[in-house]
Amino acid sequence: MGLLTEGLARAGRHPRTPRPATSAARRALAVLAVLPLLALAACGYGSQAKDDARAGAVAGAPKTDGLDSVRIGYFGNITHATALVGARKGFFQRALGGTEAKYAVFNAGPSEIEALNSGSLDIGWIGPSPAINGYARSDGRNLRIVSGSASGGVKLVVNPEKIRSVRDVEGKRIATPQLGNTQDVAFLDWAAEQGWHVDAQSGKGDVTVVRSDNKVTPDAYRSGSVDGAWVPEPTASKLVAAGGEVLLDEADLWPDKKFVITNVIVSQKFLDEHPEAVEAVLRASVTTNRWIKAHPDAAKAAANEQLAADTGKALPAAVLDPAWRSIQVTDDPLAATLETQAGHAVEAGLLDRPDLRGIYDLAPLNKVLRSAGEPAVDDAGLGVP
Repeated sequence: MGLLTEGLARAGRHPRTPRPATSAARRALAVLAVLPLLALAACGYGSQAKDDARAGAVAGAPKTDGLDSVRIGYFGNITHATALVGARKGFFQRALGGTEAKYAVFNAGPSEIEALNSGSLDIGWIGPSPAINGYARSDGRNLRIVSGSASGGVKLVVNPEKIRSVRDVEGKRIATPQLGNTQDVAFLDWAAEQGWHVDAQSGKGDVTVVRSDNKVTPDAYRSGSVDGAWVPEPTASKLVAAGGEVLLDEADLWPDKKFVITNVIVSQKFLDEHPEAVEAVLRASVTTNRWIKAHPDAAKAAANEQLAADTGKALPAAVLDPAWRSIQVTDDPLAATLETQAGHAVEAGLLDRPDLRGIYDLAPLNKVLRSAGEPAVDDAGLGVP
């Protein structure tokens, strides 16, 4: 934390607020359409863990909305803790009763959006940038955000031999997961606030942005091909375990240290045709988040077990423990921060300013929350009319 304190002091940073778009926001959203889409097979679509809690529909229970199955997507990341724990502990399956919960594990947002748009996925956990892009590219026709899931869990980890303060980042090579993804946009925005110029498409400029899959970023760091990375958990903690140090926790850039890192999205068609199934999944999500908060150690173990089932390898304690501490599960979608993140993408030149009105439909979630004795959450004026 010493590096973080020193770096913020030298940079004169303050919690981020939305910056108005400028004429520099010139690139159309269509640019993002050409981002590489991983094939569904490559991203693990349809993969299912061998676990009793995920073995199938509850025998003798009625089907929810008459459906044989509901297809749920998520990433194998700690930032998707609700989905990991909810799947592992059987919360989704119990809520769906006689309808089977089927799971698909993705590596990238574009492939999950493609699955949602094609009808091969019904509901999923995903980061804010893919949700914004997917909504805007379809002119608001294909998806809705129906819940929040997690805040935090993103850090700038650097090689302490090369970078001792924020000003040392200039001229270095910093990895982000993918062009236009949530962390890429956040880093570009932060770099601009430091006064550095970076071409968003090429990644070249006062800082070189290297788009690197989270799976290979730790090896890139060890080899010296990158000097640091702005990445989500558990990649950030993997870099620390490899000798890196946290220069910046993104949470420190936001009011109240809260910002959306994971949403729950659903196909509009599925929401319209099967509202009871969506409500059941959201009920399981709320129940899972309550259980995580009440049983943090057991929840951490369950998430790691599911990661091992999905990826073939559990996280060591040196990575899992700090990664878990940096995540806050939440039902609140933190809608105002999503709008701010969209503004950052516009400012970076990656996105034409989108009309996000209607991206949220929180009525099913608020119904679940009221029944659980919890307060309703707000859509920051971006809800369906």
